[in-house]
Amino acid sequence: MSIRRTKPEMPEQSPRERIKNFQEVPFGYGKEIATLEANRCLQCKNKPCMKGCPVEIDIPGFVACIAKGDFDKAAEIIRAKNNLPAISGRVCPYEKQCEGECTLKKLGEPLGIGRLERFIADYEREKGIKPPKRPDPTGKHIAVVGAGPAGLTCAGDLARMGHAVTVFEALHDPGGVLMYGIPEFRLPKTIVKSEVEYVKSLGVEVIYDVVVGKTITVQELMDKYDAVFIGTGAGLPKWLNIPGENLDGVYSANEFLTRVNMMKAYRFPEFDTPVKVGKIVVTFGAGNVAMDCARTALRLKAEKSYIFYRRSEAEMPAREEEIEHARQEGVIFKLLTAPIRFIGDEKGILKEVEYLKMELGEPDESGRRRPVPLPGSEEKLAIDTALVAIGQSPNPLIPQSMKDLKIGKHGNITTDDDGRTSIPKIFAGGDIATGAATVILAMGAGKRAARTIDAYLKKNI
Repeated sequence: MSIRRTKPEMPEQSPRERIKNFQEVPFGYGKEIATLEANRCLQCKNKPCMKGCPVEIDIPGFVACIAKGDFDKAAEIIRAKNNLPAISGRVCPYEKQCEGECTLKKLGEPLGIGRLERFIADYEREKGIKPPKRPDPTGKHIAVVGAGPAGLTCAGDLARMGHAVTVFEALHDPGGVLMYGIPEFRLPKTIVKSEVEYVKSLGVEVIYDVVVGKTITVQELMDKYDAVFIGTGAGLPKWLNIPGENLDGVYSANEFLTRVNMMKAYRFPEFDTPVKVGKIVVTFGAGNVAMDCARTALRLKAEKSYIFYRRSEAEMPAREEEIEHARQEGVIFKLLTAPIRFIGDEKGILKEVEYLKMELGEPDESGRRRPVPLPGSEEKLAIDTALVAIGQSPNPLIPQSMKDLKIGKHGNITTDDDGRTSIPKIFAGGDIATGAATVILAMGAGKRAARTIDAYLKKNI
């Protein structure tokens, strides 16, 4: 029997229509297409795809159920390991994770594992998610700091082990980067809220508007709870460190995307948004966050939205899908280009960026070819808004408030692979430990830490 070499195309909004709204771009697979794609799976005995899954899903198991049309069982298999499948099915870089290990890559395209996970999660949500039966309580109570992907995953897994869990969230909605940092057209708020409700249905309590390190100290949590997990993410923006970066009109990607989400600019044009970007917007960086910024600017009526990146396309860290979507929507890519200063008017308002051309030299410590300036190539571009999307550092609030907590050179909480910190009762995971990374890696860290905390609590019963 011959095997199809390609996965079915994902239906999606046309670029011409989607830049006028914030609705989700891909529509997802239907039952027929999902079943067709699931039947491409070779059901390899050594399950290489699972080696690439940070949350340890039985991928061949749930795919086999889809192939047979047993979607309920497929959902059960996924939920056994993943508390947030509708989220990971949308934003996980599966091409570098599970699909990157798929045997079908030798024949053509890998199995569409991420799309199949999304299909099952959406099927389950439409039908009604049923939480598993709660185990007998252990009598132990854990505090989780931060309701982002690491915290929610850790909390959900601990609850399923029988522990009482309370999550402390600084903002008024849960989700962290899922709610405030990712645009609506990539991850709808209704999806995040639905997955959080599932975690809460496991017995997890979420308390909002609590800034741990300010409103309450970590020491107070240690005194009250049997263990503390810190998953406060990477909320400290990195800057270009060039003249003019303090001008009105220059924003970090973190601030810009948070404003768009918190001020509900994603509902534009339902009502006039308070978030304005002007006619010409330049985003500096080429990761997924940079693509989010550039594409969001177009939806806020920017006439031109640029990506400035100092290396070539081959080095761009964003997912290929996000780069392609940005191109389709009209984002203009200026590669091998680096800013050297921002220029403002007499009122301190941004009006221009001066930049120069680069060429690639020898590889640096990251393995990528180092960008080298080309003398005399300076040019200027009139712009209204600059968005700096070159990365984020770990949230410094808790690390700076704990004198005995071992901190890495980048401000991250130092942990072992299982989430243990230098203080026995404190565990950490996600971007606060690794620096800015992907949602699925944060979820994997939360899962590993939950197992470690469970073992620690059992040892200390």
